[in-house]
Order: sequence, then C-alpha cells, then structure tokens
Amino acid sequence: MKARSALVYTVLRLLAFLVPFGLLMLLPIMREYYWLAAIFAALIGLSLSVLFLRRPLDDMTSGLAARRATAAKTVSDEEAEDAAADAAPPASDQPRD
Repeated sequence: MKARSALVYTVLRLLAFLVPFGLLMLLPIMREYYWLAAIFAALIGLSLSVLFLRRPLDDMTSGLAARRATAAKTVSDEEAEDAAADAAPPASDQPRD
C-alpha cells in the first residue's frame, strides 16, 4: 500500500467532516446543540465521501489488496508446523518411568 494514497484519503475524509462542521457551527442554533452539528456533519461527510472520494478509496484498497497478495505467497503457519512435524524425529512409543 502506498502511504501517499492512504494519507490523501484520510485527509480528504477529515476535510469532508470538518468543513461542514465548521459551517454548521456558524449557525447560532448549532452552537447550542454542537452534538447535533457533529451528527449532521458526519452524515454530510459520509455522503461527500461516497460521491466524490471513490478514486482515492480505490487506490488505497488496491494497495491493500496487493500487499495482502504478497503476504499470502509466504508460508502459512499450518504449512510451517507440518514441515516442522515431518522433520522432527519420531517420538518413542515407550512410556517413560
């Protein structure tokens, strides 16, 4: 994953929340009910991100998928345990006293 794509997406998502929140806080009624302004700003930010931030999200998720694909090529834990069990000398069947 490119750190730049994750950083761009994160900054844009924060702006999609903070700009509507700042504008709503300019209204006198929202100063009193700041929690309502935060809820409205979250809904507006979510809507903006769904509509306009599809490309940065695709860039970030494709980077994550590529990173996961390279990690899947490595040896899994089960395969490592099976290889270690096959390489170990057989245990004696006689109980110890």
